[in-house]
Amino acid sequence: MRILQLCKKFPFPLKDGESIAVTALSRSMKALGHEVHLLAMNTSKHYFPKENLPKSFNHYASIQDVRVDNRVKPLQALRHLWGKNSYHIARFCSFSFEERLVQLLQQTEFDVIQLETPYLSPYIPAIRKHSDAVISMRAHNVEFEIWERISQHTALWPKRWYLRHLTERLRQYEISQLKAYDHLAAITRRDLERFRELGYEGSATVTPIGLDSQVYQPDYSSFQKPLSLSFIGSLDWMPNLEGLQWFLDEVWPLVQAEHTGLALHIAGRNTPKRLLKMKRPGIVVEGEVPSASAFINQHSLMVVPLLSGSGMRAKILEGMALGKAVLSTQMGMEGIGIKPGIHALIANSPEEFARQISKACQLQKNKQLESMGRSARRFVLEQYDSLEVARQLAQAYGELSVEAL
Repeated sequence: MRILQLCKKFPFPLKDGESIAVTALSRSMKALGHEVHLLAMNTSKHYFPKENLPKSFNHYASIQDVRVDNRVKPLQALRHLWGKNSYHIARFCSFSFEERLVQLLQQTEFDVIQLETPYLSPYIPAIRKHSDAVISMRAHNVEFEIWERISQHTALWPKRWYLRHLTERLRQYEISQLKAYDHLAAITRRDLERFRELGYEGSATVTPIGLDSQVYQPDYSSFQKPLSLSFIGSLDWMPNLEGLQWFLDEVWPLVQAEHTGLALHIAGRNTPKRLLKMKRPGIVVEGEVPSASAFINQHSLMVVPLLSGSGMRAKILEGMALGKAVLSTQMGMEGIGIKPGIHALIANSPEEFARQISKACQLQKNKQLESMGRSARRFVLEQYDSLEVARQLAQAYGELSVEAL
């Protein structure tokens, strides 16, 4: 098949869940013999110069990008308070992007056009006009649920009211588009069931984030040292920043009171200056690191304190694939299907986090934390093999193409 992948941001470098998910699937599709093309927005927030791509990023038959200014503009945001449209979506509406898309559709015949997230839905009318391809929505999250959960944890009432208003607009838009897709590739079983509840009735697959075992080489030497904690994630994504700040304010004082020698190492793309300047006992803020895998491998316990979000957390899968013990919330582990205490540790309150970190200290001393890390790696590589994920999605696309004939 010839597949066109549309992205709302350039999927490189591989330092966030969306880029990892997009790249893993497209690489696996290429490995299965399909021809994959990329048309991506190169946004002001996540701009990447295409000419700086490494030679190893060579799985696409063609790569095209369009500069898009998606910055939040206060005046536009204010205007959307009185309109019916979603400001979340409006920020990704670009005449230049649509023009390039139409040119591409007129030049090349595609079997499948895969939209990465609902932010590409505004381009469906142009696709229908210029192509007979199957339109697939790869839903990385139930998008409005992320903002719904963020608003629930927002204390300042004017901001909470505004977020709820935006969330309702996004919810209405996301539901209104469900009948526009030929196929829905949900990233978790739970998300697919949610989309069904919201009214989706068409063809669908569960298409999780897949991993290539060759890319993730574990280093178990961290388990031979005293317990060391890590946090890594894009810190311009609100759920990551919200969860980290909560952990620093509510959990870390409890941990320090019992384990004064413990250290938490924090890494992340677009780390806010206030975090880089922060001075707290046991906290080491490293900012953006050259290699996420190398950073994760240095520490035995990965902490993922997510309070909001949806979909699946790529960094949790990466940590498990690297043989690390992971401590996260129930929400953080949503959709992954681990067995608590065997593949990972779960905590939801500050007190539970503190107790689980104490437990991890004891497991480290007894050489049992490494066993959890090894079990985590086996689980992820068995359940989330990227080739198998791509094979199942390609089979669904093939069946839809036959039906269309």
